[in-house]
Amino acid sequence: MSKKLILLVEDNRDDEELTLMAFERSGLEYEIDVVRDGAETLDYLFATGKYNGQPKRRPTVVLLDLNLPKVSGLEVIRRLRADAKTRSVPIVVLTTSSEQEDMISSYELGCNSYVRKPVDFSDFLAASRQLGLYWLHLNEFPPCNPYRE
Repeated sequence: MSKKLILLVEDNRDDEELTLMAFERSGLEYEIDVVRDGAETLDYLFATGKYNGQPKRRPTVVLLDLNLPKVSGLEVIRRLRADAKTRSVPIVVLTTSSEQEDMISSYELGCNSYVRKPVDFSDFLAASRQLGLYWLHLNEFPPCNPYRE
């Protein structure tokens, strides 16, 4: 059985490095792919653009930043939820935004969880471990999920 896959959507290289380091230290088994903007996220998940013709990677969970270049995180959620093939892919908004409107919009569009990135690294490590435990080990997919392994 292949390792479960996390798709990290993060345009900030420092935040990307911090997230990768936190998950590496979590002790969990997984693979992680990184995309750096909303358009690349959609290409990755729909196997279009530079991902056209490549085997579709099936993420167990998408960790999505909101403030992305090209296509916003909110628009990514909107498009994923509008398509039957990606409607049930778990989306966790992982952001520094403390704007209540961002949280409300994310949930209204269909995200599964909204997590503010902790500023303190040890808190970020703990949050990453909890996210990984839940989404990679405890969460169960419905039988009709086309992204199920």
